[in-house]
Amino acid sequence: MGIREARRLGLIEAAQRGEITSRQGAEALGISTRQFKRLRQRFRVGGAGALRHRGHGRRSPQRLPDERRARVVAWLTHPRTRLNDCHVSDLMAEEGQPVSPATVRRIRRELGLIPKQRRRPAQHRRRREREAQAGSMVLIDGSPFRWLGPEQSPLTLIGTVDDATGAILALRLRPGEDLHGYTQVLQDTLLQHGVPRVFYGDHTAIAVRNDDHWSLDEQLAGRRFPPQFGRMLEELGIRYLAAHSPEAKGRIERLWRTLQDRLAAELALAAIVTREQAETFLPRFIERHNRRFARPARQPRAAWLRAPRHLERILACRYSRVVAPDNTVRLAGVLLQIPPGPHRRSYQRCRVEVRELLDGRRLVLYQDRVLLEQPAPAGAFTLMSYDMQKRRNRPLRSQAYAVTRREPVRLVAKPPSYSRSRPIHRPPPEHPWKRRPYKPRLHPAPVAAPPG
Repeated sequence: MGIREARRLGLIEAAQRGEITSRQGAEALGISTRQFKRLRQRFRVGGAGALRHRGHGRRSPQRLPDERRARVVAWLTHPRTRLNDCHVSDLMAEEGQPVSPATVRRIRRELGLIPKQRRRPAQHRRRREREAQAGSMVLIDGSPFRWLGPEQSPLTLIGTVDDATGAILALRLRPGEDLHGYTQVLQDTLLQHGVPRVFYGDHTAIAVRNDDHWSLDEQLAGRRFPPQFGRMLEELGIRYLAAHSPEAKGRIERLWRTLQDRLAAELALAAIVTREQAETFLPRFIERHNRRFARPARQPRAAWLRAPRHLERILACRYSRVVAPDNTVRLAGVLLQIPPGPHRRSYQRCRVEVRELLDGRRLVLYQDRVLLEQPAPAGAFTLMSYDMQKRRNRPLRSQAYAVTRREPVRLVAKPPSYSRSRPIHRPPPEHPWKRRPYKPRLHPAPVAAPPG
């Protein structure tokens, strides 16, 4: 019996003994006098047990079916991975058995399971409004994590997100955050959606220069050239903004937190342990995620631009070279033989541009004309910047001087100090130089008197 029934029992027993009237008991319980008399009649017939609610012990029509509850328990106690409450609710809705996150949370607490992620207290931040049009701003970043399970080696998930809608545009799994992964994500975004106006990322050396080195060409041009990825964006007409803190690009940072929870769990549910299988699984996950979390933009007209025609030439590393007398250029230790031009023209001492494409092909361009196309190498290829490696391996000025010096550096011993045989002569205190400064120009020599 609960507190409510116990209070009723005390007042009804007092009314039965004649200590209070039915009207006084009804006012104390907040019910009508007629209802209080009904309770007295039920007490006389059935005793104290008759005062309980008539629905006590009955199954509620809103109760969760046993089969659906067992399915929720199976998701919460899955042997491969752990799922949060909202994720379980979404998976149940996809199976045609909708369950609210609050019900999943209640069942999890009944099972004695702690939450997968602890809720952090809210922090004060200033809100940045989303862009009005889809394609106005695209956020790009990478997230290192053990996506394929705690037993597998960590991988880096590189992706792009539309700022206006919050939809995932492209995702790629790479061994690390490298230029090849950024270029692949850029290519997927351009081919599937279009060219955005702005890319918003961090101060990674892949996109911005973080060193203080100025080359001779940069000094003559009056500006520092961006890295290879920045040059791709410049040719595409995309502006790159570098955030100064993770909170500044908090939308994609929160996306990584969601993916580290949901994507890692679904990869474990699908028993995916290789990067190739995960790459095949990512398009279906992106479609389901966008259908669940993406929101419409404030303006229906998108700001995407059409991708250029020769996109594979733009998504490449660029290197400026001068043609040798034998019509060859060198890139990363490989000689590229340029064929003769019209009327067996020679390109000796001409400045050409060598481009290394995303698939491994190499092009030699002269005045926007392809002089040579080298096929892609056999096997897997990873696009990397040789200029960045050269800057990283560049020795310091002192180290470079020691390396280029032909003669060894000889240390000259310090000559021994000899002690004086006689003491140092110091003038006495009454010396004229001590009393007043000696200025010979102010004290000329006396003139001798004339004779006679």
